[in-house]
Amino acid sequence: MSTLLLKNAHVVLTMDTARREIRDGALYIRDNVIEQVGVTNELPTTADRVVDARGMVVLPGLVNTHHHLYQTLTRAIPAAQNADLFHWLKTLYPIWAELTPDAVYTSALIGLAELVISGCTTAADHLYLFPNGSKLDDEIRAAQEIGIRFHPTRGSMSLGESKGGLPPDRVCDSEEAILRDSRRVIETFHNAKPYSMCRVSLAPCSPFSVTPELMRESAHLARSYNVHLHTHLAETRDEEDFCLQKFGYRPVDYAEHLEWLGSDVWFAHSVWVNDEEIRRYGSTGTGIAHCPSSNMRLASGIAPVVKMLRMGVKVGLGVDGSASNDSSHMLAESRQAMLLQRVGSAIARYHLFADSFILSTDNGDSAQPKALTARQALELGTLGGARVLGRDDIGSLEKGNAADFIAIDVNQLDFAGALHDPVSAIVFCSPPRVDLSVINGKIVVENGQLKTLELPPVIERHNRIAREMVERARTR
Repeated sequence: MSTLLLKNAHVVLTMDTARREIRDGALYIRDNVIEQVGVTNELPTTADRVVDARGMVVLPGLVNTHHHLYQTLTRAIPAAQNADLFHWLKTLYPIWAELTPDAVYTSALIGLAELVISGCTTAADHLYLFPNGSKLDDEIRAAQEIGIRFHPTRGSMSLGESKGGLPPDRVCDSEEAILRDSRRVIETFHNAKPYSMCRVSLAPCSPFSVTPELMRESAHLARSYNVHLHTHLAETRDEEDFCLQKFGYRPVDYAEHLEWLGSDVWFAHSVWVNDEEIRRYGSTGTGIAHCPSSNMRLASGIAPVVKMLRMGVKVGLGVDGSASNDSSHMLAESRQAMLLQRVGSAIARYHLFADSFILSTDNGDSAQPKALTARQALELGTLGGARVLGRDDIGSLEKGNAADFIAIDVNQLDFAGALHDPVSAIVFCSPPRVDLSVINGKIVVENGQLKTLELPPVIERHNRIAREMVERARTR
C-alpha cells in the first residue's frame, strides 16, 4: 500500500453533504481511496508522498459527461464555422468518414490530455462512427495511457440518407453489426466495480441518425448487461421538426416511446424541452449533459438548467465535441454554464421566453443575477456529473471516495485581487489550467505539466492526420 498526504491547502472544497469548505485543508489518501479529509493539523503528518498545497484551492476532479474526442481533428474547419447543427454535420460527415484507428487513438490522446490539464478526472466520450476499421478500443487505449477515469460509449448510426436520415450511408453501419460489436465492447471493457477506471455505455447517436428499432434494441441490450444509455436529444428546433415529421412525436415523447427514460439514461443537450418534459426527466431519474459552449457555438439555444435543477433533474456538464466547442476545457465550461444561465434569466425577465427559466433565489435585490452561482456551476461539474454517470464513488472529497482531485494555485496573475472568495474566483476569473491533478490516487499533472504523455510529438502527429483527412475528403 502507498499513501499520499496533501496539506496546507488554502481551501479544500469538499462537495460533501454539508458542502464544507475547509481552510488550511488536507487530504490523506491510501492507495486510490480517500481515507481522511480535514484541517491540516488534524491529519497524519507523514506519508509516502507529501504535497504542500499552500496557496491552492483543492476541489474534486471535474466530470465531463459528453464529448466526441475524434472531433479534435476538425476544429475550426472554415466551411463549418458559421453553420447550425444540421449544416455543420453535413459539412463534417465526409471528413469524419476518413477516420482510421490511428486517427481515433491520436485524437483521443489530444482531447483527453486537454481535459486532464483543465481539471477533468472522469470523462465520458461518444464515438458513433467507425470507418476504416476504427473501434472503441482505440480511444480506450488512449485513456489508459493518459490515466483518466473513462466512460466510453459505443455509439452508432444506422439511419442514412437513403432511409431518410441525415448522415451519408457510408458512415452508417448495419444494426446487426452494431449490436454485435456493442456486446463485444461491454464484455471486453466494462467494469462495474467501485473505483472502476472504465465503464461502457451504449449510445445510438441521435433521432435523426438511427432507426427506432436500433434505439429500442440498444436499450434492451444495455439493460441486459446493466450498463447505461446515452444519446443526443432535443438539441435544436430542427431536431424537433424532424421527430414530429418522421415519427409523429416530440423528441422526449419519442424517447419515452422507445423505453429511453430512466435512471440509467442521460441525454446530451435537451435545450428544447417544456415544463412537463422536464418533470418527466426528474421523476424518472433521467440525466442531462449540459453543453453551454456547443449550444452557443451552433446557435442551438439556452438549456433551461436552473429550471431542471429546481425540478430535481440530474444535470452535469459536457464540453461536447471539439468541433462544436473547439476546446476541451472543463473549468471554462463551468464558467460558460454560469454566464449563459444569467443571460437566460435576463431574457426571461424581459418575457421573451420566460417559460424556459425559473430564477433561483430572489432576495429582493433587482441588481442580483438570479441564476447559477459559481459554486452551483462547480457542483454541476463535479457531483452533478457523477450523478449523471451513475457513480457514487467520485464527485466529492470525503472518506471512502476515489482519490480524484485537482488543485489550482490562486497566487498568480489571473487571480490577483480575487482572494476575497478564491472558490468563486476559479469560475469568475480566466479559466486556468490546473497545477495538480490526482486520478485514482496517482499524480497525473504536477506543476501544471502532464506526466503521462509527451505532448509535442503527439500534437505533430495529430495535425498531420487532420490535414490528411481533409485532403482525402476533398479529393474523394
